[in-house]
Amino acid sequence: MNNANIYSVSQLNHAAKMLLEGQLGLVWLTGEISNFSQPVSGHWYLTLKDENSQVRAAMFRMKNMRVGFRPQNGMQVLVRAAVSLYEPRGDYQLIIESMHPAGEGLLQQQFEQLKMKLAAEGLFAQNLKKNLPHFCKTVGVITSPTGAALQDILHILKRRDPNLNVVIYPTAVQGKEAAGEIVEMINLANIRRETDVLIVGRGGGSLEDLWCFNEEAVARAIFHSALPVISAVGHETDVTIADFVADVRAPTPSAAAELVSRNQDELLQQLNYKRQRLDMALDRIISLQHQRLQRLILRLQNRHPQNRLHMQSQHTAQLARRLTTAMARLMEKNREKLTALSMRLQQNPLPYQLQKQRQYMEQLHARLNFAVKNNLSERQHKLANLCGKLDGLSPLKVLARGYSIAQNRQGVAITSVTQVRFDEPLQTQVADGFIESRITKIKEKLR
Repeated sequence: MNNANIYSVSQLNHAAKMLLEGQLGLVWLTGEISNFSQPVSGHWYLTLKDENSQVRAAMFRMKNMRVGFRPQNGMQVLVRAAVSLYEPRGDYQLIIESMHPAGEGLLQQQFEQLKMKLAAEGLFAQNLKKNLPHFCKTVGVITSPTGAALQDILHILKRRDPNLNVVIYPTAVQGKEAAGEIVEMINLANIRRETDVLIVGRGGGSLEDLWCFNEEAVARAIFHSALPVISAVGHETDVTIADFVADVRAPTPSAAAELVSRNQDELLQQLNYKRQRLDMALDRIISLQHQRLQRLILRLQNRHPQNRLHMQSQHTAQLARRLTTAMARLMEKNREKLTALSMRLQQNPLPYQLQKQRQYMEQLHARLNFAVKNNLSERQHKLANLCGKLDGLSPLKVLARGYSIAQNRQGVAITSVTQVRFDEPLQTQVADGFIESRITKIKEKLR
């Protein structure tokens, strides 16, 4: 006998427990409740049985708090449970995770199976969900035309956004034909493309009432819709397959209406705020442009040809004043010299010398007057020539002869084709004003 094959009771029970939990895991099963009890701990202990067999089961307090009914002996239920073993007594048992009445439980089982299937295919992937449009102009509503959910939606839309257009796609939302009609309306809305978003839903009800929104065909129609879909089925606690597939899940139809509508008061506040910002921005732009205009006017005044001509005129006038002053000084100097000679002549007792000196002085005076007049005439003639040349060099005279001055946007005169670019604005000054233009062609002179 090999001692390695000998188990203790505890080892055997533990091995059996690991085998059961590892091989079977979670299972669904139906049965009739018997021996139900709930001690002060809050846990449920019961036996599930059918015509031939029974099995002990337990449902702990944190799990059974989610059950929406009170189990009773003799009640048929559907449970989802983990197969386990209670090691101290070696009792095989079930640890129940969820419990439903038998009829509703079957639907819940189908719900879970379809949910796992579609999740595995990626129909619930967040990265595939479409964003709702920021501003909706038209919303489509797929629901019963006589249901309270439609009235709730229309009331919310009218109150929040009266200008929002609504297209109603009437369909049944309960019964065997409902799923097919919902799929048909989703496809019709995508063909027409007359709305920006679709709301698919109805008011609250039992699991059976909401079952059409758990149908696989409806889920796939929502997934393949090119229009964003909002699922608005039942109350906040109701969950359907459509909620998982839709781009957005709204807890209620009214909440869905709020999602797609715009609050008029909030929009007016936003509009006023943006208008204030726009006014401030315009004032700032106008102020900056005015400052720029003043700087350009100052630069233009400093560089204007008329200013340069005025400066040249001032320089010429200064030269003329200097020339007149120099000539006056020369005449005064000669006059003083003549006076001194006259005095010397008067002091000479000899009449002959006096006469001779007088004649000499008259000659000198005549020569002086002639030299002064001749020098003055020459300088006036030279001054006139300089003024004529200066006037001939004036940019305004050049402009008057048909020439023009081309400047770029910085006000720099253009003297070469290398200073400009295609489509660059150009300002051309002529004799009587400015011409604004834009460069359409640049052609260099062949050398």
